Amino acid sequence: MIFKNIFDYILALILLIFLVGLIVLLIIICSFDTKQFGIFEQNRVGKNAKLFKIYKLRTMKGVSKSNITTLKDHNITPLGKFLRKYKLDELPQLFNIIKGEMSFVGPRPDVFGYADKLIGEDRIILNVKPGITGPAQIKYKNEEQLLAEVEDPILYNDKVLWKDKVLINVQYVKEWTFKKDIIYLLHTVFK
Repeated sequence: MIFKNIFDYILALILLIFLVGLIVLLIIICSFDTKQFGIFEQNRVGKNAKLFKIYKLRTMKGVSKSNITTLKDHNITPLGKFLRKYKLDELPQLFNIIKGEMSFVGPRPDVFGYADKLIGEDRIILNVKPGITGPAQIKYKNEEQLLAEVEDPILYNDKVLWKDKVLINVQYVKEWTFKKDIIYLLHTVFK
């Protein structure tokens, strides 16, 4: 895991050197597009169930931290759809990696009320840093589309998606290898 941490830090630093201009430009564009500051911050559950602020590019109009609980009423802008489709909205999470709060690969950090409520063997997920990508994110790369197609997205998320993601993430932690992390990264970038 020490090698994983060093790899994450060095890769995030290199990417930030090359992408900081693009990130700043996207923050400015998102600020105009959403009429709010272009960075969205939200508390997420990280390693050892500690809360941290995740950074994303803002992709929705008129949505604050307090009213983002509904999964159906998103006011995603056309630019926001593009950024989400290509995962560009997650570029600011390079700063979360530099700060040591996240990894490139790992279980996705959830909002309070999910990961912090894990019990038994499932709590193994909290032994690792959350990631930008991972096997559950790859499997459910079209999660927003799935949720948009069901009558009750919150119920579907809680009863179907969340449970499957927990199983996938427990397996990821138990069977972790650096080689698998590289495969997940390459799969995320090139597929």
